[in-house]
Amino acid sequence: MDAIWNLFATLNASTGINLPYLYDAFERSRFFAGIGHTILLVASCMAASVVLGAIGALVQIVWPRVGRFTVDPLIKVFRNTPPIIQLYFFYFAIGNLLPKMANAAGQQEPLIDALGWTIISLSVYTAAFNVESFRAGIEAVPRTMIEAAEALCCRPSQIFLKILLPLGMRFSLPSLTNNLVDLVKQTSLAYAIAVPELLYVSSQIWADEFNVKEMMFTLLLVYTALVAVVVAIMHVIERKLSMPGYQS
Repeated sequence: MDAIWNLFATLNASTGINLPYLYDAFERSRFFAGIGHTILLVASCMAASVVLGAIGALVQIVWPRVGRFTVDPLIKVFRNTPPIIQLYFFYFAIGNLLPKMANAAGQQEPLIDALGWTIISLSVYTAAFNVESFRAGIEAVPRTMIEAAEALCCRPSQIFLKILLPLGMRFSLPSLTNNLVDLVKQTSLAYAIAVPELLYVSSQIWADEFNVKEMMFTLLLVYTALVAVVVAIMHVIERKLSMPGYQS
């Protein structure tokens, strides 16, 4: 394996193409740790935003009066403000209001670190769009199915959880895919509060190695691959959940 890494050192010496994360052990560990943090952000925010989106849609559909005064205002706020401002709001404003906690050395640390606030901020931001995607999908469910459930004396929450949500998710998958792809790209905003994700560690590498061009190409390829993986997974889910007679 070392021989393969050394090929990239030779490439740098002969052509000037400098990819230190492929031949320097320290830069390689730092770079792949950044990719790991980015993947963690993507996975955590995707899961949280889908759950929050489903909950928001549940409130809007089952308890419309409650949703009008709780979910609707939040959706408007988070859909109509820049995500970087939301991230700063959570990290600097809300974060400073929370109590500190002592670590093992007795030093005071924030209750929620920068990574945690990034997950919270991006999850809520994406959830605001997911609520609308789920709501649109739910509204596409044929009214006859709802009437049949009501005739069987199902409660509104049962109708939502067993009929509207499963069918609505199928109809909302194309829109949901767009939201999740946007989420993958938005994870780079964590750079602004020093979360050691892909963009942050790449900036450290090019500051040390003066290889901005190579790192920019690397960032483009890695984010393209991450988006491609998310899209491929969502397309598989769409095919698995597709229903005869419906386009999903």
